[in-house]
Amino acid sequence: MKFSAAFAAFVLAASAADAADWKVAPGESALTFSGTQTGEKFAAKFSRFDAQIVLDPDKLDEAKIVVTVDIASAVTGDKQRDAAMPSKEWFDAARFPQARFESRKVSRAANGYEALGDLTLHGVTKEIRLPFTLAIDGRKAQAKGHVDLKRDVFGVGQGEWATGEWVALEVGVDFDLKAERAD
Repeated sequence: MKFSAAFAAFVLAASAADAADWKVAPGESALTFSGTQTGEKFAAKFSRFDAQIVLDPDKLDEAKIVVTVDIASAVTGDKQRDAAMPSKEWFDAARFPQARFESRKVSRAANGYEALGDLTLHGVTKEIRLPFTLAIDGRKAQAKGHVDLKRDVFGVGQGEWATGEWVALEVGVDFDLKAERAD
């Protein structure tokens, strides 16, 4: 019910001529979110996303990340919650079928890397900082990250769900992307 997987689809657009081009393996990758409903934790995942990566740790000024997530693909395993998430009261997937993250800058950070960019969810665009680690082994790479979001900032949860009374406003988004060099 909350948007915690703020970007299930990593479409890291190839705009830089010399940066490494990566193709994410969706079947081996995961984009998940977690939250709390009536005091109990729940976890969800986005099952449909597309991902490509253009990133070279030695040429971060050429990195570009564009992530697109199919909002209607969110599942928790709870029938009632899963039926409610795409509805108008939550993600409103009919009006806003995708969430999108687009980086403006990728830089080194204390524990790896950070992508500064815009997250568009539920028709609202906000700047976020997305921390992640990156491990490259030859032609294979793995990126992992976590970001905390507040669903109300994006208008996710309407009517009686707009406050944190029943479903907490805080949502944790995690990703574990595995990719292979495409060039």
